[in-house]
Amino acid sequence: MKLNQFLSGCLSVLGKPFPALVAASALLFQCAQNKVETKSFQNTVSDTESIIGKSIYLNTPYITAGDRVYMVGHQDGTFPDLGWHVTGEMGGVWDHPIKLLDGFAASLTVDNKSVCLSKADTFINYPFANKHVFSTGLPGLKVERFQFVPDGKEAVVVAYTFNNKSDKKQTIQFDFNGYTDLRQVWLGEKTGMIDGNDNAIWNEANHSWMAKDSLNDWFVMFGANLEPTSHAQNAISCDYKPQGNGCTASLQYTFDIAPNASVTVPFTIAGSYQSEANARKTFEDVQANAASLLKQKKERYASIESRSKLTIPDKNLEQAFRWTKYNTDWLIRDVPEIGRGLSAGAPDYPWWFGADSEYALKGLIATGQADLVEQSVNVVFKLSEKVNGNGRIMHETSTNGAVFNPGNLNETPQFASLIAHVYRWTGDKAFLQKYFPTIKKGLSWLLKENDKDGNLLPDGFGMMEIHGMDSEMIDVAVYTQTAFADAAEMAAELGDQDLAKEYADIAGKIRAKVNSDFWVPESSSFADFIGTPKQAINLISDAIVRADTLKKPWAVAELKAAKGKIIIQKQNVKKGFVVHHNWVVNTPMEMGIADTSKALAALQTASKFVNPFGAFVTGIDRDESAGKDASSVAGRNKVFTYTGAVMTLPTGVLAIAENNYGRPDAALGYLKKMTRSFSFALPGSIYEVSPDFGMMAQAWNVYSYAYPIVQQFFGIQPHASKKLIYIQPQMPSEWNDASLDNVVVGDNELDYQFTKTGSKIELKLSQNQADWKLVIALPKGKYNNWIVNGKAVTPVLRAQFDVVEFSGKVNAFSAVLK
Repeated sequence: MKLNQFLSGCLSVLGKPFPALVAASALLFQCAQNKVETKSFQNTVSDTESIIGKSIYLNTPYITAGDRVYMVGHQDGTFPDLGWHVTGEMGGVWDHPIKLLDGFAASLTVDNKSVCLSKADTFINYPFANKHVFSTGLPGLKVERFQFVPDGKEAVVVAYTFNNKSDKKQTIQFDFNGYTDLRQVWLGEKTGMIDGNDNAIWNEANHSWMAKDSLNDWFVMFGANLEPTSHAQNAISCDYKPQGNGCTASLQYTFDIAPNASVTVPFTIAGSYQSEANARKTFEDVQANAASLLKQKKERYASIESRSKLTIPDKNLEQAFRWTKYNTDWLIRDVPEIGRGLSAGAPDYPWWFGADSEYALKGLIATGQADLVEQSVNVVFKLSEKVNGNGRIMHETSTNGAVFNPGNLNETPQFASLIAHVYRWTGDKAFLQKYFPTIKKGLSWLLKENDKDGNLLPDGFGMMEIHGMDSEMIDVAVYTQTAFADAAEMAAELGDQDLAKEYADIAGKIRAKVNSDFWVPESSSFADFIGTPKQAINLISDAIVRADTLKKPWAVAELKAAKGKIIIQKQNVKKGFVVHHNWVVNTPMEMGIADTSKALAALQTASKFVNPFGAFVTGIDRDESAGKDASSVAGRNKVFTYTGAVMTLPTGVLAIAENNYGRPDAALGYLKKMTRSFSFALPGSIYEVSPDFGMMAQAWNVYSYAYPIVQQFFGIQPHASKKLIYIQPQMPSEWNDASLDNVVVGDNELDYQFTKTGSKIELKLSQNQADWKLVIALPKGKYNNWIVNGKAVTPVLRAQFDVVEFSGKVNAFSAVLK
């Protein structure tokens, strides 16, 4: 663009004639500064990986993620009322524990022809930002909307770029309409949060609107760093009429775009649930520093990408793993008054959960995110102590601190195992000392208050929130067993050998009960629950209704036969029953406590309850088409329901279970099923319910990927407190070349390259702490010709493995399969 065209364009944007150059020098500087920032936005993402969405999913959600603020709308650029947790209110711009905006609408007018920017042709997702592209239908004019949320800021930046593709100047009228909805989060009324009407006031000094809730010091401010030609209230744009007590405020700009040139108008939306001063300060800071804040976010995401960096032959799975790390970061929820930690999912679970965290963090720690893991553990701990104080771990807490469910039984033992797992990776003794007292209280509560018959199997709800399933549940029993085993290890680490022995004895007894009392030979499966025949008949009757409603004749027939058998037997003793074929029957294999023969039989049974995307939550929801049904789920469900769901967590559990019994190819098969959902609806993400239903981003996905890949395929099993990394590789047969770089363990970092040539495996291991021991473990008697750093070595036998130990910064190992 020639200089006079640039100056004329800038001054036209500011509503000034070109001859006023001298008088408008300050405004010219502002325009030129904006031009530089705009160019920086484009340059910043030009070399960043991106994924283009599918046109058929433009009417489905996306998230512009941030730890303090996030924005949810549809990929076509609109902001419909969406979500079910607070009906129709889970989209828009949120600054927890309040909402700021329902959304915004924008329109263009050129030569008296107006169009709404509500039907994007293309949606592009970046790890830390996103973009909508509108063709507009106006000759030679294309519009892009780019947006991101700066780290640690209560603000979102939305930049519109207007591209004039024609060979003539175009005069544009652009209208931006913000729709405020300053309202409380779910359960807000429990802490005295009452929604009032919003009122907006114009700020002439910075050309922006400031809206306030009439009953609270809740504020939202929005505007661009350009002076509008006009502004107004209560205008309705593009027929957008969201629900709620908000108000509408508009900004209108008129400017020229030179031939084959572009103009960008960046908007800042900032808020505060404390004061107008805070909202204004954030607005001014982000507006002035948007370009540098975007660069900082890009650099942080590059750091996420670099840790536990996976390279494998399957590039689709490799990309899914990489983006799962990004997806997890999207779900950070930071409310300084409550805590900072991983939320469960977007858009309907943007707060903190016990079980969801306990799964997710066991995967996240293997991706180098120790700080986030420890922050997330702490928020779950604090909220649980506040509501319970007896070691019980809460289930779900909103971002205002109101607890919805003080905890299902499985969450208390899973917390114990999470602490043990994180400690193995970090070696942080203070971390262990902080949480072990709560673990002791929790295990005591678990058995003293929930085990009525004293058989070491607590009674109560576990992961399956099905009415009536609150007797002795398989997942509760399994996670309780694992918790006592892990607590024994932690007690020993803290020097309490007597307690370690007590816990280990309990763990051994529960393990035996799981393998005897829960095993149902005729079903080749572990039982959903142990209960009385009366309890079983009631549950079976409800299950028959469910299966019949879903038109699953095979399930109806199986359930009726099971019910008839119970009636004929006329027994009144507790026993294990297989009713729903719920995914939790696979937890004995997930935790590796099932006897091998039972495990292999149960895994074969589990393989029947899958479809191309993974495992059913409830097996009786499967039908004969399930094995081949690769169609959308979203289009079938008119209301939100998990009935019939295939989920990533059950699928990941099966992958982990298969690995525990030496079957990495089967494990990889489940990961491939799960990966079919990657970018299915939201580019770069995997839905909670496969392939395209429920939450568009889900925290526990990182468990389903990182645990089997990092800790089982690569076999990295750290003991950081001992400065030791145990490596037990069991690669899928099709992975002849694989690497995992920058794996963070304590203060150490490990680069790991695996190569298989014929029957020979080679490991190249580099670490930055020379005094750490590396222990290679391979199945007993399966390999010979062991070589470490060019020298032949003889492995020693430990349990069922041949092992060799060495240290040093750079090491090479090889062995040959017999």
